[in-house]
Amino acid sequence: MAFAPMGPEASFFEVLDRHRASLLAELRRAGGEPSGGGTRLASRFEDSVGLQMVSHCTTRKIKSDSPKSVQKFALILKILSMIYKLVQSNTYATKRDIYYTDSQLFGNQTIVDNIISDISCMLKVPRRSLHILSTSKGLIAGNLRYIEEDGTKVNCTGGATAVAVPSNIQGIRNLITDAKFVLIVEKDATFQRLLDDNFCNKMSPCIMVTGKGVPDLNTRLLVKKLWDTFHTPVFTLVDADPHGIEIMCIYKYGSMSMSFEAHNLTVPAIRWLGLLPSDLKRLNIPKDSLIPLTKRDHMKLDSILRRPYVTCQPFWRKEMEIMADSKMKAEIQALTFLSSDYLSRVYLPNKLRFGGWI
Repeated sequence: MAFAPMGPEASFFEVLDRHRASLLAELRRAGGEPSGGGTRLASRFEDSVGLQMVSHCTTRKIKSDSPKSVQKFALILKILSMIYKLVQSNTYATKRDIYYTDSQLFGNQTIVDNIISDISCMLKVPRRSLHILSTSKGLIAGNLRYIEEDGTKVNCTGGATAVAVPSNIQGIRNLITDAKFVLIVEKDATFQRLLDDNFCNKMSPCIMVTGKGVPDLNTRLLVKKLWDTFHTPVFTLVDADPHGIEIMCIYKYGSMSMSFEAHNLTVPAIRWLGLLPSDLKRLNIPKDSLIPLTKRDHMKLDSILRRPYVTCQPFWRKEMEIMADSKMKAEIQALTFLSSDYLSRVYLPNKLRFGGWI
């Protein structure tokens, strides 16, 4: 074994091992990526990849002789010239670095971010091929070791501490793990609580990742790399609310803004471990621990229910309908009503042992 911490006995992981075997069997049958189930749909979505940009999508022209777009045209040329220099010199820069080369010219960081995404889409290459990196905000902990591009050896098995997600995922190599599963945790507070509860050691071997809310590009790339390298089952732990479901969908199916890079970012094999809306009633969580859905929540939930990939996920749809009918949502912290360590001591171990995912 590559790592020392001892977790549950081998029989604990029997259902997880069967789940992994079924994912691998599906992978072999498909000759590629395991799908999310159901039939393939036209338009912007394929269940084996996620959201994709289609050939007949709306395009936008930017002209140098048009008063409406001349400034945007100039900024694109400016950033293209910087990209050319980065590629020629085989060096890298962050989006923040590019903004601060001439902050007065660019105006704000969002303008730079959008132009870089437009260039990546226009050239049909991943952003890292432009030698532009994103600043990572995500964290990783558990049964994983790897070597960064500069030769730095990283060991994520640190008990109550986590490691920052690398800024150049493409450059990491020699990944080693014995992990039985990868757990994506929506919120940093929940992630830190699980670290404090020594979850990674108690459930060893496993890996935990958080994007601290909506995941940045590097966190998504890391989850994708872990799946592509090890084909270890990946689960999400998110709040039982529309925002949490949206974040889970980004990891699993991608986002409209990055649909041109879906193949490099999405993991359709991801499963929803918790917090399920149906768990709230099953565990008798009191109503005063729940939160009423706002008008914005209802709009977000309706939007998700209309998405094509939900037709491939009848169990997801059922959970969202339970939420809509109850008009209530819940944060993961609602489980503390049962006990302060209920999440790490009871909820997650039982879910993982008995296959409580959808």
